Amino acid sequence: MKLGIFGGTFDPVHYGHLMLAETCRQQLALDEVRFVPAGNPPHKSGKLADAHARADMVQLAVSGYPEYVVDRREIRRQGPSWTVLTLEELQIERPECELFFLMGADSLADFQMWREPERIVEMSTVVAVNRPGIPLASLAECRQNVGSLNPDRFRFLSMPGADISATDLRERVRRRQSLRFLTPRAVERFLTEHNLYRQTTEKPG
Repeated sequence: MKLGIFGGTFDPVHYGHLMLAETCRQQLALDEVRFVPAGNPPHKSGKLADAHARADMVQLAVSGYPEYVVDRREIRRQGPSWTVLTLEELQIERPECELFFLMGADSLADFQMWREPERIVEMSTVVAVNRPGIPLASLAECRQNVGSLNPDRFRFLSMPGADISATDLRERVRRRQSLRFLTPRAVERFLTEHNLYRQTTEKPG
C-alpha cells in the first residue's frame, strides 16, 4: 500500500493544497493521502490560527473523499511538530505501507536544515511538487538542494499552476474580499462563523 503524508500549517487550507495532494495521488498511484496539520511548526514564525480550527478546515475540505484522511497527531503531540517523528510513528503503525512525504518544491531550499533529513529520506520517498514562482522547467534544478542526501529517494512532479497562498487568503479575509474558487465553500463558511483572521496583524508565512 502506498501512503502519502502531506504536512503543513494549512492556515487556511486552499485549492492549491488540494491540487498538490491530488496530483501526487494520481501520478504516484497513492492509496491514501494523510493531511497532517502542524501543531507547533518549528520552521514557521508568526501567530497561527488555532491548530484544531486548522484541522477542522482541512476535514471540511476533504469531506466526501475517502482516500484523503486528516491526521491530528502533531496537534496532540507535545513540543515541535517534527516530521521525522511523524514518519517514525507511521512506519511502526503501518509497516506494510510505502511512505511518500509530499511537499512544495520551494521547501527543498531549507530541507537539509530540518530535523534529521537523512532519516526522513531513509523512511520515505520525498515528493517535491512545483509551486507558484518555481517554473516547471526548473524543477530538476531543485536536485541541487538535496546535497549529500540520496537523490534516488526524491521525486519531482508538476501540477497545474495555481497561484494561491494561505497568506493571500488571510489578507483577503481581513479586507473582506471574496474567497470564492480559492478554497472550498465549507471552509469559507467556517472562516466566517469563527471570525478567523480578521483581527490579527499579518506576518509572512
